[in-house]
Amino acid sequence: MSNVPSNLKYAASHEWVLKNADGTVTVGVSDHAQEALGDLVFVELPEVGAHYDAEKEIAVVESVKAAADVYAPIAGTVTEVNQAAVDAPESVNADAYAAWLFKMTPDNIADVDALLDAAAYQAVADAA
Repeated sequence: MSNVPSNLKYAASHEWVLKNADGTVTVGVSDHAQEALGDLVFVELPEVGAHYDAEKEIAVVESVKAAADVYAPIAGTVTEVNQAAVDAPESVNADAYAAWLFKMTPDNIADVDALLDAAAYQAVADAA
């Protein structure tokens, strides 16, 4: 069973979201997603300053098995990317919640609350 921390929110497309004290959110791929993909070999992140609508492709992760799009869980503007994840894609496999992909300023912070909680996401992951 995947690790699904209860302090995070989740998108059905397997991204996790953490609200930060400064009003931004941190986004990464779930433990379930990295397990399904296998060993990651490449991570492509969005440009800082770019705006994305919810559910739009924002990044790409590639493993030895497949490439997968990462979607913006909410609408917002990218404020920071995790270069360490680009430099060492395997870090996402090692700890999907420590190896975040990008941070963004949400258009509406309330959109985060509309995402799945841990129990709802676990049900989605179990059904996948």
